[in-house]
Amino acid sequence: MHYITYTEFEVLTEGTFEITKEEFTQLLHKSSAVLDSATSYFYKRNNLEKDHDWRRNQFKLALCTQIQYFHSLGATTFEEINNTPQTFQAGRTSVSNSSRYNPNGANESKPLLSKDVYVYLDGTGLLYSGVNAW
Repeated sequence: MHYITYTEFEVLTEGTFEITKEEFTQLLHKSSAVLDSATSYFYKRNNLEKDHDWRRNQFKLALCTQIQYFHSLGATTFEEINNTPQTFQAGRTSVSNSSRYNPNGANESKPLLSKDVYVYLDGTGLLYSGVNAW
């Protein structure tokens, strides 16, 4: 079962983000998997449609944001997102990307989960990371 349809996506994004139905379909599965991981698979164990309207809507908005993130990057895996060439040349023009290491030596990389997802999921309880007693 999919969490949203293409029509819902268009309504929730209020037509501000252009994506074809085919692109949406391709990105939906991976975006849903990433959100399931972030929410400890809450909606794998609970029915999304029977949940509170507000939390259900926030989750769907977060999913729309994740789809937009993958679409904007043109990638859906951690390796694809962070696999940019250090330098490239086109004719006489050479472009060098800055190092992905910050001054203390830690590797800087883009996350698989969009940071914008937290805007929608914060305060919903879906980001709870404590230990369940079930």
